Formats: sequence, C-alpha cells, structure tokens
Amino acid sequence: MHTGEKPYTCQVCPKSFNQKSSLNKHNRVHRNERPYSCNICCENPFCCDVCGEKFSRKYSLDRHIRTHTKEKPYSCDVCHKDFSYKSGLIVHYRMHTGEKPYTCQVCPKSFNQKGSLNKHTHTEEKPYSCDICHKDFFRKEHLKRHSLTHTGDKPFSCDVCGRKFSRKCNLNVHYRIHTNEKPYSCNICNKDFSHKTHLNVHFRTHTNEKPYSCDVCNKGFSHKNTFNLHRRTHTNEKPYSCNICHKDFSHKTHLNVHFRTHTNEKPYSCDVCNKGFSHKSTFNLHRRTHTNEKPYSCNICHKDFSQRRTLNNHYRTHTNEKPYSCDECDKHFSTKSYLNVHLRTHTKEYPYSCDVCGKGFSQRSILKTHLRTHTKEKPFACDICSKAFSRTSDLKRHLRIHTKEKPFECDICNKAFSYISNLKRHLRIHTKEKPFECDICNKAFSYISNLKRHLRTHTKEKPFACDICNKAFSDMSSLKRHLRTHTKEKPFACDICNKAFSDMSSLNRHLRTHTKEKPFACDICSKAFSMLSSLKRHLRTHTKEKPFAYDICSKAFSKLSSLKYHLRTHTEEKPFACDICSKAFFEMSYLKNHLRTHTKNKPFVCFICSKAFSKFSSLKNHLRMHTKEKPLACDICNKAFSYISSLKRHLRTHTKEKPFACNICSKAFSYISSLKTHLRTHTKEKPFAVKRFLRCRV
Repeated sequence: MHTGEKPYTCQVCPKSFNQKSSLNKHNRVHRNERPYSCNICCENPFCCDVCGEKFSRKYSLDRHIRTHTKEKPYSCDVCHKDFSYKSGLIVHYRMHTGEKPYTCQVCPKSFNQKGSLNKHTHTEEKPYSCDICHKDFFRKEHLKRHSLTHTGDKPFSCDVCGRKFSRKCNLNVHYRIHTNEKPYSCNICNKDFSHKTHLNVHFRTHTNEKPYSCDVCNKGFSHKNTFNLHRRTHTNEKPYSCNICHKDFSHKTHLNVHFRTHTNEKPYSCDVCNKGFSHKSTFNLHRRTHTNEKPYSCNICHKDFSQRRTLNNHYRTHTNEKPYSCDECDKHFSTKSYLNVHLRTHTKEYPYSCDVCGKGFSQRSILKTHLRTHTKEKPFACDICSKAFSRTSDLKRHLRIHTKEKPFECDICNKAFSYISNLKRHLRIHTKEKPFECDICNKAFSYISNLKRHLRTHTKEKPFACDICNKAFSDMSSLKRHLRTHTKEKPFACDICNKAFSDMSSLNRHLRTHTKEKPFACDICSKAFSMLSSLKRHLRTHTKEKPFAYDICSKAFSKLSSLKYHLRTHTEEKPFACDICSKAFFEMSYLKNHLRTHTKNKPFVCFICSKAFSKFSSLKNHLRMHTKEKPLACDICNKAFSYISSLKRHLRTHTKEKPFACNICSKAFSYISSLKTHLRTHTKEKPFAVKRFLRCRV
C-alpha cells in the first residue's frame, strides 16, 4: 500500500489492484455477479422508494438517493462549491492545490483522478470488442453504448413529444427542454444550466482551465468534445458516415445535422416568427435577430457581436492574424470559411445550385441573395427613406448616403470613400494596375465591371431591360441611370450649391467644378482632366484609336457619343425635343443649347472682354481669338487651326472629298457654302443687292 505496488492484475481488462480482495470484487463487474441478495426472495435487499432501483449494499443506495434529493453535504473550503459525494470533493480540491497523485508507470504524465490514469494507456489495449463490426473499446459501458448504433434500439421515450433515446440519461436531459428546468447554477455569475457538463464547461470560462491538450500542436481545450473534434483535424479521421449518401463526418453532431437535409426535419421552431431550423446553433443565432442580443464584446474596440465565432474573427482585424493558408497559392485568410470559399476558385466547385435557373454558386449566402432576383424580395429597409434592399450589405452602403460617412481613406492622397470597393478602384489610379484582361482582344482594364461591359461589345449582349419602355442595356448601372429618366429621381445632392443629380458619378464630376480638381493626368503630354472619360478621349488624340465602329458604313469614331450621333444620321432619329417649340435634336447638348435661344441665357462669359455666350464651345472658340492658340494641326502638312471645323474643311483640300451634292444636278462640292452658292444658279436668287451711287457734278 505504501510503495504503490499493484501486483494483482485483471485478466480481462488492464486494471491493477494492490489487494486480492479488491481484484475479486472487480471481477464481479465482468461476470455481472451480485453475491449479496435476500435469503427469502433472492433479490437485492436495498430498494429506492422513489424510482424502485435495487442495490446490494446500503452504501450504494445512500449515494443513489442523493440523485433525487439533490443533497450535497460536502463543501469546498476554497470556492464553496458543493458535492454529493466525498470522492467528488477530494478530486475537485486537487484543482486548487494542483495535486496530481496518480502517475503513469510508463511516462511522467500525472493525473488528479484514478479513473483518468486508468483511461490513460500506452498499450493501446482495448479488451471490449463489438461482435458485429469488431470495433474495440477501453471500457465496457462504451461498448454498450456503441452496440445501440447497430441495433437502433431506443428504449427510452419522451412522454411529451415522443422522441426516443438510447440512454436514460439523454432522456432526462431532454425532459428539461420541456420543463425549462436548469438545476445547475454557476456560483460565480449565477448563470443556470440544464446539464451538469454544460456547467462544468462554463466554469472553465472563469478559471481559464483547459484540461485537454493536443499531443501534436499542444493546443489546449476546455471541452472534451471540442478536443476530440480537433484531434481529427490532424488524423483526418471521419468515423461517422451517412447511410443515404455515404458522406463522411468527423463529428456525430455534424452527421445528425446533415441527416436532416435528407429528412427535411427542422426540430427547432422560433416562437416569434414560427421559422423552423435544423440546427440548434442556427436557431439560437436566429432568436438574437428578434432580441437584438449581442452577448460577445471586443475588449479592444468594444464592438458587440451575436456570435463568439464572429468575435474571434473580428479580433483578427486588430491582430492582423491570418492562420488559414491556401496550399495552392500560399494566400492567407483570417477565417476558415474565407479559405474554403477561396479554394473553390482553384477547384471551380459550385456546390450551391439555384432551383429556378440552375446557376451554380460557391457560397450558400450568395445563392440566397441570388434567389431574391427571382422572388423580388427586399427584406432590408432603410429607416430614414424606407428604400428596400435585397442584401444587408446594400443597406449598409446606402445608409452612408444619409450619414455622409467615408470610413475608407487612401494612404497616398488622403481621399476618403464611402465604400472599400471604391477605395480599391481608386488605388489603381496610383498604381496604374490593370488586372482584368479580355480573352478576345487582350485589352486590359483596371476594374472587372469595365471588363464585363467591354465583353458585351464583342457579344452585343444587353441583358438589362427597362420595365417601362423595354429599352435594353449592357450593364445594370446604365439601366439604373436610365430608370431615373422616368422617375425624375435625383438622390445625389451637392453640399455646396444643393444641385441634385441622378447618379453619384455625375455628382463627383460636378464637385470638381467647385474644387477645380483635375486628378486624371495624361502620361504623354501631362495635360490634366477632371474626369477619367475626358482623359480616355484625350489619349485617343495621341494613339489615333477609333474603337467605336459602325457595321453598315464601316465608319469609326474615337468616342461612343460620336458613334451614337452618327447612327442617328442613318436612322434620322431625333429623340430630344424642345418643350416650347417642339423642335427635335440628335443630341441632348444641342437641345440645351437651343433652349437658351428661348431663355436668352448666356452663362459662359469671357474673362478678357466679358462677352457672353450661350454655349461653352462658343466661348472656347472665342478665347482662341485672344490667345491666338491653334491647337488643331493637320497630319499631312502640319498647318494649324483654331477650330475643328476649319481643320475639317482644310483636310478636304488633301482628300479631294466632296460630301455636299446638289440634289438638282448632282454636282458635288467640298464645302457647304460652295453648295449654297451653286444652288442660287438654279433658283436665280440674288440675295446681295447692288447699291447704286450717284456722283454729284458741280
């Protein structure tokens, strides 16, 4: 006894004893032998008055009765925790003292309980074997529990809901769902629990105790189930298999939840909205959407979260920790879910499919959002203007229109943006990065949206149609802008002059008229522009590129607006009409200029001579009279001109082009003025009268 020697070993299991009598008593467990019985009725003499269970010894009956009375006569002097049995108090006390009296004979590992030492083994001996699948177990009770997985026997049934269980203890715990009984209370924070194991695990959040340590990576765990699940990440063991689709799982709870995808069972129902859930954790999370409960708080920035997992992921935004690495490209991620989604970019896996249109998606959340394009559901409404959105991210983005919040700032020029996507796009102005390339013509773009729009110039696809006039567009943004021509909506207002605009880009362009900012500079001649589109058009003066061509007459243009204008020369369409005189025009700019003939408005004033003009182009032309500037040069003879019209007329001296033909005799002329003069030979018109002068003779 004093030496710790245990010479008496069980022949069935690896348990050892220091006395022969103890070994004899232990052997009765294997033989299921109960030698103490009543001499008259041959039954165990000690019976529980509450549940009728019988015992061979009075000591065992006394211990059992405490499970009914909840009596805990043994109290810890340190933390005042109460225990039903003295052995439980002794083991608990060792948590305070750190005492581990049971040491393994093979390795130096020590334990605070004898049972933990017995379970700890180096022989890997498992004396209890299943007759059906031959799986081996350390303990007999583990074998009994395992046997029920083959027989499917669930002898314990719930009187309330009829649910069946293979073990009585599971039924007892289940009953507490109906009674809402939580008999186990934490003596530190007074939180109540329905199961003792839940209390024990919770208690470790106060003590920070992690009794389960991984042998591979030394990571500590407070919960045994979490520890077992973690170990399988090293072994890649998946012992639980679905008997319908044969998918394997590392954890039984994962299999149970998966099985509900086949049975469509949703055992957890919300009391508020009656929505059903197949997983308890999802159900608990959903309930917080009604209560707005956020029990997990960041101790750095004090932001609150409804899930512990979300809090842990948030912490990594402070630590910049990215523990999950892709084996294909070495890219790192802060959460495992981000890694899993990223891996599908390599595998091209789309496991979530739309039942309506068959489109596949890499994430379930993207599928849910996509389904709203079919149902037209918009569950997220703005509290300020009541505008509804199909995605919560769209609502958050929209709210910044009201709050004027711009949380994303450029490190190079300090410009602030409402959205991170806008900042990322902006950064490419500095880096000149164009990561998106067209597979057809190899043209590169800074933004994927520009590439998608560009691809439609090859496919001629226009998937976005207006519900009002059926006009089709190649991109959604163009459709949204077009819809505002029907609704007359102008949601973007200038803070300086209160002028309103139908789209954000127009507002941004307008703001530069106040700031005089010209952020877009030409790399060739350093000329700066207030708009990117102006820079692109300007660059074509250097490259001579004319990307907009008409299929019928093969004429090409450097600007899309020029092509659109040219198309109307074929269709003779004049979509812009004056409300006053009904005169129609090819372009909106022509209509605006025309309207000033009614209003006599001349908003463009020369700063040199104060002459006013109704058109900005007229002012620009006028200024060249003062500056003597001739920016337009002939490519053939290098002669310079102040005005584009003068250059065009000059070019005809080289090309011999005569685009103006007489409709009477078909004679052609290089200039419209020459044609007008010629027409008078047919009409005999003499618009210029000769004045006669009388000479006085004295």
